[in-house]
Amino acid sequence: MAAEDKPTLGVGMIGYSFMGRAHSQGWRGAHSFFDPPALPRLVAIGGRDAAAAQETADRFGWESVETDWRELIARPDVDIVDICTPGDTHAEIAVAALAAGKHVLCEKPLANTVEEAATMAAAAADAARDRGVRSMVGFTYRRVPAIAYARKLVQDGRIGEVRHVRAQYLQDWLVDPEAPLTWRLQKERAGSGALGDIGAHIIDLTQFVTGESVAGVSALTETFVKERPLPGDTARGLSADVSEGRGQVTVDDAAIFVGRLAGGALATFEATRFATGRKNAIRLEVNGSRGSLAFDFENMNVLWLHDAAVPAVDGGFTRVLVTEPEHPYVAPWWPQGHLLGYEHGFTHQAADFLTAVAEGADPTPSFADGLQVQTVLAAVERSAASGAAWTPIAPPS
Repeated sequence: MAAEDKPTLGVGMIGYSFMGRAHSQGWRGAHSFFDPPALPRLVAIGGRDAAAAQETADRFGWESVETDWRELIARPDVDIVDICTPGDTHAEIAVAALAAGKHVLCEKPLANTVEEAATMAAAAADAARDRGVRSMVGFTYRRVPAIAYARKLVQDGRIGEVRHVRAQYLQDWLVDPEAPLTWRLQKERAGSGALGDIGAHIIDLTQFVTGESVAGVSALTETFVKERPLPGDTARGLSADVSEGRGQVTVDDAAIFVGRLAGGALATFEATRFATGRKNAIRLEVNGSRGSLAFDFENMNVLWLHDAAVPAVDGGFTRVLVTEPEHPYVAPWWPQGHLLGYEHGFTHQAADFLTAVAEGADPTPSFADGLQVQTVLAAVERSAASGAAWTPIAPPS
């Protein structure tokens, strides 16, 4: 279909900082290389700081700025609401947007609590059933081609029965004890620390690649630095629990937990912002009865595959460069061997969402998927609070 014949969907994005810029890039690129059946129009970007929001608008081509998210949602030229704000605002904005008949893309984790996530999932289900309004949660790493290919290999039975999973998300940006207190370190804004911020990703990736939900966990969490200096501008929604220019850290710095998947496989998870020297290492290894898969985001175009049927003299892991046109998402991009990067996942996400909305299909991961991850996060917190007690998790309904 020629571009002039395609419908246009107006996008209103709330949030303009790091994730807002990543999403902006995704919307801009969605129809440059891909061919979704609808075109995005960057109608409005929202944020309380008008000057900062305007800077992002100017950089990425947003047509206008709104300083009240309610006014953004109310605009008749906004068809899609993209939520890139801290977790404590997700539920209110998403439920209001769905009630207004807007399709919603919401960043992960879906909410700060299971109760909020359940309210969002129920609103999304009602909106889809009654008015054809679609919603999706932004677990963008699903759309890394190597990860999507790993899921296909597991689904095709290439590694057999899944037996072990090892999942890690390692960062080090909080190692310095004098790094300032931000909203990500306050429970009332972020919900949790490394657990929800980055642990949510490896929970989702494990369930996505294996096709199995986490059925129970035993967990430990730790906050290594209990207080931090306040930033120069203290009027950023931080709590008033401050002393001599320092504020309390009220979330975890690291979380480790073991789990069992619904099919019986054992899993280990590690999420930390204190892995000195690790910037954004997402590692996933899945061992099966017929082979294994291994992935590291710091080498994101590569998937390692072991086929146990190969004789031991020729065995071992094979390096698969996931840049062939037959690999997921790759064909519209560059010739083989020309690598993709972090930002491409957001383009894939935007193209997938536009396609689902235009075709009247339910996109994935859904708000129900986001609720399920939130349920695992809550179980990890309960287990850690009880001294690593085994905590069962009900299967997704």
